[in-house]
Amino acid sequence: MSQVNQFGDVMEICLLAGEIMLKYGAETYRVEETMERMAAAREMVEVHSFVTPTGIFLSFKSPKQGNYERTRVVRVDQRLIDLNKVTMVNDLSRRFVDAQIPIREAMKELKQIDKQKMNYPVYVQHIAAGAASGSFAVLFGGELVDIFPAFLAGVFVNISLLLLEKYLKVKFIAELLAAFVGGVVAITVVRFGFGANLDSIIIGALMPLVPGLPLTNAARDIMAGDLIAGVGRGAEATLTALSIATGIAFAISILL
Repeated sequence: MSQVNQFGDVMEICLLAGEIMLKYGAETYRVEETMERMAAAREMVEVHSFVTPTGIFLSFKSPKQGNYERTRVVRVDQRLIDLNKVTMVNDLSRRFVDAQIPIREAMKELKQIDKQKMNYPVYVQHIAAGAASGSFAVLFGGELVDIFPAFLAGVFVNISLLLLEKYLKVKFIAELLAAFVGGVVAITVVRFGFGANLDSIIIGALMPLVPGLPLTNAARDIMAGDLIAGVGRGAEATLTALSIATGIAFAISILL
């Protein structure tokens, strides 16, 4: 492999690794650190990375090419949650840094990770969302009879969210409508005589929508000194919370 090709391949593999990690829920500092270590492991110098929730900036120089510098920018539009992919990229980056895997093979493996489907089929995700909703309904003061209504509402919330996200570009609208669906299902089920504590059922049904990971990452980014990323993630989590509140408020105002 020529030095020119290797220089470009190192840039591509670092950016792809960072893009996968950022897209699927990694913290900003972890993305920056991974790219910098991978570039330094291939003898690149003056490695600088800057990551925001929607983009990656990376630049470095190659001393073997007269300190020729290259800078690239990648925009990341999707923000999903799949920490298994983050773990897989972390493992690959360690092997890459330890020179246990060549560049071309690492690139091939990263593309496979990016295309890999979720570990669990969709129906398992729906069942898990329902189980979480039923559990939280009891945790927030509900009774055992509230488990089934909250389970049912949580399943409908998760189904609605996944379907709406496919057709709506604005994720906050999808979350608002999913919260509305959850509220309608919860209120309707209680009216038919199932469940005792409507408030607990509604709270439980909405838990799959709560932005727990974005809030956690926002706090960790701010503590790590990444203020722009931390504030950006925090704003996103706040807008998600407002969308959930608006959706359930519409459901309650219409049906109660």
